Amino acid sequence: MPQITLTTLQSLKLKGEKITMLTCYDATFAHAACTAGVEVLLVGDSLGMVLQGHDSTLPVTVADMAYHVASVKRGNQGAFIVADLPFMAYSTCEQTLANCALLMQAGAHMVKLEGAAWLAESVRLLAERGIPACVHLGLTPQSVNILGGYKVQGRQDIQARQMRADAIALEQAGAAMLLLECVPVELAADIAQAVKIPVIGIGAGSAVDGQVLVLHDMLGLSLSGRMPRFVKNFMTGQPDIQGALGAYVTAVKAVEFPAPEHGFAS
Repeated sequence: MPQITLTTLQSLKLKGEKITMLTCYDATFAHAACTAGVEVLLVGDSLGMVLQGHDSTLPVTVADMAYHVASVKRGNQGAFIVADLPFMAYSTCEQTLANCALLMQAGAHMVKLEGAAWLAESVRLLAERGIPACVHLGLTPQSVNILGGYKVQGRQDIQARQMRADAIALEQAGAAMLLLECVPVELAADIAQAVKIPVIGIGAGSAVDGQVLVLHDMLGLSLSGRMPRFVKNFMTGQPDIQGALGAYVTAVKAVEFPAPEHGFAS
């Protein structure tokens, strides 16, 4: 595929064409996803759970992330690579800049941070230094101990208003993309309309600008045997993994996934 850039993704939002994103952790799957037309590869700290077998993302280190970013880069054929900053890797501006430099040097085109408007200063500093930032709002897995578990966020009016305000503040600070996880579909649609930057959803309905799933989830692989409500097994009816990846891209582009049963009401 031609090299996907931020300009490409912004153009897709303006045209109303959905953006496809999947997590990816190695060269082989990077090549397979690119061949299927996946535009964005997210090297997620979800690798702590699906690759390393931890019960959360918290044990993942910056060194882990840099290793997997470099692996994905070697198999990439034009997709846009986003790398997660792991737990406590961005607690100060200085630490954030140093760790982002490591991930960008490993091959990332963008970094992703979990949080809210309190990240605005870090986002501004990153943008000034040529590092695009995606901010992950809603259910933020690194904060699972404060959130009290993996729960839908933004159902209460005060939470919804705050999340919308945070999204706008982060865009103004220079964020180049937002990711909404487990957010009511109405709120996610409102946020996607309120900002000019692409908004990617997971468990956030179909009115956002694109979709992401964990690769292993959409292939029907799970250590626990349980799948989140927002996941669809794209291996069903497909002869092989390449077919499943293609089916995912087709379904997202056609706005057939996510279906109503994959989303959450207010």
